[in-house]
Amino acid sequence: MSDAESAGRTGPGRLLVAVYALFAVAATGRSTVQILTKFDEAPLAYTLSAVAAVIYIVATIGIARAGRASYWVAVACCAVEFAGVVGVGTLTLLIPEAFPHDTVWSAFGKGYGFVPLVLPVLGLLWLRRVRPRSG
Repeated sequence: MSDAESAGRTGPGRLLVAVYALFAVAATGRSTVQILTKFDEAPLAYTLSAVAAVIYIVATIGIARAGRASYWVAVACCAVEFAGVVGVGTLTLLIPEAFPHDTVWSAFGKGYGFVPLVLPVLGLLWLRRVRPRSG
């Protein structure tokens, strides 16, 4: 089995999938409760938390599965995730009134020990390592 075929099934890839799965569950649970119970208090923040949850879910699947399509899905998710963390993190510091409640990505993931900022970087580095060969 090549590196690309086993990307999410062994060693660091398995750990990366586990962390992404943990964040997928946490972000999904958090955003679901927030949207169902107090959406009117911070609709932007709670919608962004739901978007983060979807990205974590799709990234988990993309990293865990073998194949060129899964690889590119995972790369896209990690890139969007990184842009989201940096963008939302910056906005929450510059325009805090727009985010009366935190998102997963607020203050660059401060509420989660900055893991949301580091995770997509580690994901992209791992995916670069296991990139499927052309041909």
